[in-house]
Amino acid sequence: MDFDLRKLRYFVAVAEQRHFGRAAERLYIAQPVLSRQIRAFEQELSCTLLERTTRSVALTPAGEQLYQEAQGLLAAVDAAVRRVHDIDRGVQRLVVAFSPGLHVSEAIRAFTARHPDVETDLIPVRWWEPDTPLRDGRAQVGYLRRPFDDSGLRTIPIGHESRVACMPATHPLAAHGELTRTDLDGEHMLDATTRRTASLEQKFELIAAGHGIAIVPSSVAQAYSRADLVHRPLTDVPPVQTCLVAPADRHEKPVREFIDIATATLRAS
Repeated sequence: MDFDLRKLRYFVAVAEQRHFGRAAERLYIAQPVLSRQIRAFEQELSCTLLERTTRSVALTPAGEQLYQEAQGLLAAVDAAVRRVHDIDRGVQRLVVAFSPGLHVSEAIRAFTARHPDVETDLIPVRWWEPDTPLRDGRAQVGYLRRPFDDSGLRTIPIGHESRVACMPATHPLAAHGELTRTDLDGEHMLDATTRRTASLEQKFELIAAGHGIAIVPSSVAQAYSRADLVHRPLTDVPPVQTCLVAPADRHEKPVREFIDIATATLRAS
């Protein structure tokens, strides 16, 4: 079948708004038109994507899967269109993906000072799929934190960072200066196996609300510091490795030179 990207964008709008009226306003189309397009999309796919009631819209399991897949699909299409426009305008562009909490700005500044003709962009990655922008073409280089799938990627170790336990400031363990994993026995842990959150903001909001404790890299804890949360060092949890990453088959000069500059810059910081 021919995949209709316009209908996919319509579906994503409804999935994000959970409401046909608000989605129609966001898309600048009439609500009946949007409803017809979504029903036609479901017929083309031969599956139900949305459960509709008079007051709300919910994703079916198939709809949830399509919504997750759509993020990468639409981003890859948008990136491809941008690359076509760049070629047409004679623009050189380097796109760098980065994991939450990691700072790549110093390397970008050093690269730009030597290559002012190359435009640079940044893409934050989602914690559960950090290597995806490198695989779907949205980024040429990544400054990532393990774990990630490094098959087909050139990986250059940069350093390590410790992990901390993040909890409400009122939690009994908050009185400790440092903790071990044994101290966390019996605590409800917020991680990918217990509750996959859509964003770090959501994760920290859940922690602050008393829904559990999370083990996070120290740079993430610092980046999302707030008065109602505390972060305690874990003495027996191994650190996580940070890396510069690029597809193994990318050999463009800007990519090679950025990796050289960023390796020296980030290791020295």
